[in-house]
Amino acid sequence: MPTAQTAPTEAPGPRPAPPELFDAVELARDAAVEEAAHELGRVAAVAAVGLYLGADAEDDGSVTHAFVAELPGYRGWRWAVTVASAGPGEPVTVSESVLLPGDTAIVAPSWVPWDQRIRPGDLKPGDLLPPPADDPRLVPGYVDSGDPAFEELATEVGLGRERVLSADGRAAAAERWQHGDRGPAAELARAAPAPCGTCGFMLPLAGSLRGVFGVCANGSAPADGQVVAVGFGCGAHSSVTEPAGSPVYVSALVYDDGVDLEPVGPR
Repeated sequence: MPTAQTAPTEAPGPRPAPPELFDAVELARDAAVEEAAHELGRVAAVAAVGLYLGADAEDDGSVTHAFVAELPGYRGWRWAVTVASAGPGEPVTVSESVLLPGDTAIVAPSWVPWDQRIRPGDLKPGDLLPPPADDPRLVPGYVDSGDPAFEELATEVGLGRERVLSADGRAAAAERWQHGDRGPAAELARAAPAPCGTCGFMLPLAGSLRGVFGVCANGSAPADGQVVAVGFGCGAHSSVTEPAGSPVYVSALVYDDGVDLEPVGPR
């Protein structure tokens, strides 16, 4: 015999809120005042609950009323009081009363883990900053780093570092240096007579980054001892020569020989 099939049941939608919950404005205000009185006292709490902002229905059939928070340092915040009932004709009760930030409220920034808050220059002598155990910038030393120049050097010298830069680590460093203060877009580079790639003071890096970055070895340059992009540059380029003549501008001389002068005024 064919078996009867039951129609799939749909998930219940939001419960409609009884009208009396929307009318419970004064009950919600009293609850907000009571909440504020714990910190401010009764008299100050009455003034701390300001203009009524309206009500919103919740999915569970309750209603949340909002009031302006008239508190020093809480500009843009609001008192939110949620009221509910067991059904039509049942008494209205307060479920929750809290202070919430609005769209224009000043709130603390989102929490950031400590290892992501550290910036270049934060470490002081004696500080330690261990890399994460799963740092994508590093790979074990026995793994192929993907840098042929490094692999050749390590084999010849017999080096065996525990961890070496991965391809992701080199790419991240190249991205950071290329767009940093010693990259081709820096203001100093835009005014330079020539790029570092043609400067005799630049020491190219070893490995796969050799053709893109180097270290400045000019003690008079602002980037001395720092990694520079080949497109970076400054006024201390090795091809800069002394200008001919006086560095001070001298206006052209004007001679009046051969010019007929006409007297002016009575003789």
